[in-house]
Amino acid sequence: MTTTTPASSAQLPVIIIGAGMAGLACANYLHRAGRPVLLLDAADAVGGRVRTDVTPEGFRLDRGFQVLLTRYPEVERLIDYGALNLKAFRSGAVIRLPDGKETTLQNPLQQPTAAFSALTSRIGTLPDKLRILSLVQHVRGYSSGQLISRNSTNRQTTLEFLRHYGWSEQIIDNFFRPFFGGVFLDRSLSTAANFFEFVFQQFVIGEAVVPALGMQQIPEQLAARLPAGTVRLSAPVAAVEGTRVRLASGETLEAAAVVVAVDGEAAARLLPAATDEALISTPTPLRWRRTTCTYFAAPAPTGRPDKLLRLNASPTGLAHNVAFPSDVAPAYAPAGQRLVSVSTHGEHGLSEAGLTAQLRRELTAWFGPEAASWPHLRTYELPFALPEYPAGQPPRQALRLGANRFRCGDYSAYPSLNAAIASGREVAEMILVEK
Repeated sequence: MTTTTPASSAQLPVIIIGAGMAGLACANYLHRAGRPVLLLDAADAVGGRVRTDVTPEGFRLDRGFQVLLTRYPEVERLIDYGALNLKAFRSGAVIRLPDGKETTLQNPLQQPTAAFSALTSRIGTLPDKLRILSLVQHVRGYSSGQLISRNSTNRQTTLEFLRHYGWSEQIIDNFFRPFFGGVFLDRSLSTAANFFEFVFQQFVIGEAVVPALGMQQIPEQLAARLPAGTVRLSAPVAAVEGTRVRLASGETLEAAAVVVAVDGEAAARLLPAATDEALISTPTPLRWRRTTCTYFAAPAPTGRPDKLLRLNASPTGLAHNVAFPSDVAPAYAPAGQRLVSVSTHGEHGLSEAGLTAQLRRELTAWFGPEAASWPHLRTYELPFALPEYPAGQPPRQALRLGANRFRCGDYSAYPSLNAAIASGREVAEMILVEK
């Protein structure tokens, strides 16, 4: 076993385990303040759950359909949007109703010319749509921090909140379940309602975008700001013992402080039994939402694409939502091709071949017989896509785990890039205070 010990304890780095968004944010804030950091990750690239693969044909495949909401406050303060060359989806969605017919809902506040469409679409009653406008005004009256901290809605599920607000089952089933069920990976809408209010606000005041070259451009931007040698990839960690980190290779590293920035399950495996549980307000949640993302290739559209997400309101369909990322960001597909992203949430019990065949049948009903011949590119099974955020779970769990030991990640708060970055920043601030 090799032990690496710097010559002076003043030179000891803060070791951050996990180069996902939380770990990279923590490293960036520490580096800005002049603290040495070392990021360790078992993967071959930074990003954690935010990764993009490039196929030999030139398709860019995000590992799971993901978007960035531009008004996330933590993202705005840390990320250089201009360098990412962001490409925006249009606000709204085309919804396939249970009877097989389609209706389009666009945001009348962001697109005033779409107001008539919003009022005449078949997703719900006129009072339902007026309640949407009422909720828009409601969430505009709060900061994002105030919404996510609201105790009254934290104790409710999203479904309870919607019913209490007065919406009909028609609009709940035809709009809220497919749209926000897709955001939460939870069509039952059991996610805490304060998170629903927060996300609803983000869609009202901002845009849903992707970087021109894929979602991995976001973590790569943060990694590029760190000094050379700060990030060590393909370096799995076997154990954390106080402020000593033991790698799977047998190498041992000494740290000024250790930050565990991996997901909740990996953190539970790494953290020592001696961790002071009295400092943890609630146990680490180990329940996750799963999703499957299946990519197909299609010929490029001949007309101008509408850049809208397709949602399935049918409770029996496997294609829960369909997106065309290359319609929004052309570099997601090679010339003359179109990238098709199909999301299936939860357990489906099918083999990859069986799922692909069933999705082709559903896509044929949606888009015509040509969909039956769309080549299958890749399928991503993501059992740990998002941590659950049930009603009653505090919007912030303890980040300090003992003397010079910390954790960060969206599982310690609520499932989003905003929470991941916020937790990394907060841990960095705790460490700097103790300088």
